[in-house]
Amino acid sequence: MNGRTVLERFPAGGPRGSWPAEEFAQARRLEGQPAEVVMDLATDAFLVIVPGTETVE
Repeated sequence: MNGRTVLERFPAGGPRGSWPAEEFAQARRLEGQPAEVVMDLATDAFLVIVPGTETVE
């Protein structure tokens, strides 16, 4: 994934009004990690990533 570390995967079909990937990413940002949420269309999942680091899956 072009030098990104995947921290966590979340299924795209979560409960209405629930944003677990965004909440997880926000918690990581509060810890000082530059976490982002991206969509992996191939697996229909949201990935929480840290850009610019080695890929770990």
